[in-house]
Amino acid sequence: MYRMVLGVVLLLSPLTAWSPAQQVKKPAAPPPTVANLAYGKHERQVLDFWQAKSEKPTPLVLYIHGGGWQGGDKSSLGGAAIQQYLHAGISVAAINYRYVKQAVAQKVEPPVKAPLEDAARALQLIRSKATEWNLDKKRVGATGGSAGGCSSLWLALHDDLADLKSDDPVARESTRLFCAAVNGAQTSLDPKELREWMPNYSYGGHAFGFSNFQAFHEGRDRVHKWIKEYSPIEHVSKDDPPIFMDYASQKVPPVVGEKQADPTHSAVLGLKLAEKLKAAGVEVILVYPGQTHSRYKNAAQFLIDRLKQ
Repeated sequence: MYRMVLGVVLLLSPLTAWSPAQQVKKPAAPPPTVANLAYGKHERQVLDFWQAKSEKPTPLVLYIHGGGWQGGDKSSLGGAAIQQYLHAGISVAAINYRYVKQAVAQKVEPPVKAPLEDAARALQLIRSKATEWNLDKKRVGATGGSAGGCSSLWLALHDDLADLKSDDPVARESTRLFCAAVNGAQTSLDPKELREWMPNYSYGGHAFGFSNFQAFHEGRDRVHKWIKEYSPIEHVSKDDPPIFMDYASQKVPPVVGEKQADPTHSAVLGLKLAEKLKAAGVEVILVYPGQTHSRYKNAAQFLIDRLKQ
């Protein structure tokens, strides 16, 4: 078929309908200031860094990609997001980390230890570059979706992993965050707790070396000490930083104890963490379709506002 556009006849495939949206290109990511900097020996232990222009030390957004700790890449942080932070005077870092299958190959137990502790180590390396990269060490906010959001929450809620007695100067750097803003994040990795919240929950067994969720549920007692260490909700305390959680896939009101259309990314996960954070006196904002916030529409708005205060 044919369509006239600005006096030019375009021949379109009869199988493809023309749409103005096809002519719109997403902003390309600007070249990193530093690309694929290694923070460990594994090929996946690399990060990209974009430096915001500023005479004063800048805050930093740390992006941790999603993908179930089984896939994904730091390149999933889009150009528009990077430009938004840089325009606000906030530097950006995006990391890769070892997948759980690579952790299994390295005999890391539990496998989830690799991606979570990789995120902590990457943050420590970034902080060690604060003078060189003109960063404010204190004002670091983490963000990510799904497993990347879970990693961000784990960093935000966990006690500081800095080893002040270490001979390694990077290991002496803090892993604490100034704030965190996540999307569709898992807040617990405890199969018993998760099934109580949502009877159809079935995600997370791979993080602890199980082939499926039922085996994970039945073998929970054997890995309980690991669940306590790597489940974000287990680390809530009154000194935790402000948390923002967005669950965009929640199309109906979340009800604890009922099946969910998307249990892996359900707002029920946010409800239960928010409940515990509020009880501890920690600021938390939870949004999803039907529950909005007057000031913050998304994670980026929250991070920019908090990091620039």
